[in-house]
Amino acid sequence: MRFALRRRGPSNFQRAAEGSMTLMEHLQELRMRLFRASLAVVAGFVVGMVLAQPVFELLQEPYCSLPGVRRADGGCPMTQLGPADGFLLKLKIALWVGLIVAAPVWLYQLWAFIAPGLHRHERRYAYAFTAIAAPLFIAGAALAYFVVHKGLTFLLESGVTGLDTQLEVTRYISFVTNLIMIFGVAFEFPLVVLMLNIVGVASAKRLLSWWRVAVFLFFAFSAVVTPTPDPFGMTALALCLSALYFGAVGLAYLNDKRRGRGRELYADTPDDEASKLDYTPEPVEASEPLPPVNPVTPPKPLERDYDDMT
Repeated sequence: MRFALRRRGPSNFQRAAEGSMTLMEHLQELRMRLFRASLAVVAGFVVGMVLAQPVFELLQEPYCSLPGVRRADGGCPMTQLGPADGFLLKLKIALWVGLIVAAPVWLYQLWAFIAPGLHRHERRYAYAFTAIAAPLFIAGAALAYFVVHKGLTFLLESGVTGLDTQLEVTRYISFVTNLIMIFGVAFEFPLVVLMLNIVGVASAKRLLSWWRVAVFLFFAFSAVVTPTPDPFGMTALALCLSALYFGAVGLAYLNDKRRGRGRELYADTPDDEASKLDYTPEPVEASEPLPPVNPVTPPKPLERDYDDMT
């Protein structure tokens, strides 16, 4: 018995890359991918509701580890001002956890929609940047979690004495999550430096010449965005950003060496100086004789009484 194999046509990715999809087909694909991403976020939200209490205890640990805060029974008292603050805080934590758990799905849906519009080498760079961005964000979040404990110690010990310290739960969680978000996003700055080098905007030599300005901007940025006025968090963030900047410059040097940058004719000449000219005379050789020119037939006279103007 013979079976006829049905021939499959090109996939939506291939059709989008070739530009053969219509506007309505693009909108339908966008709707499908948004629906899949929404389902993943909802599933992650359910998981977040289960993990909300352990995550809350993890975020609460820097405050509970302070001396004199934890009670004898192991509890860690915090203040709740509104009757719905605890429930809303649990929903907020569950949503954050759901977005993190569902990140592989909704990031893939986003990538699958925009990837057909990129070239092959641009997709390769996007894979590399994504593989580097996730560990950098995790490293920044881990540093922020470590800084929270030192920042709380400084804030509580540097204030006026004689106060009964008991933090409000929603403000404390917002303080911790904002610090984690700021540190995680700040650790993505080396990717911007590498992107400038890859696209050819700035060479590694030029990036290295900017190190004084970069270090100053790192300390100024850390002083502004760090929510704690203690010098520990600002210094830790600025030093880490400086180390990541020099690491990115090192990768830029490797990229320039691979592409052969810096060996151009005027590569050693600064941008604000004129290039040196070579005034050594060179001998001029005699040119080859020109071929004979064919005679041009003269035009015939106009056989009419009026010209074009009259």
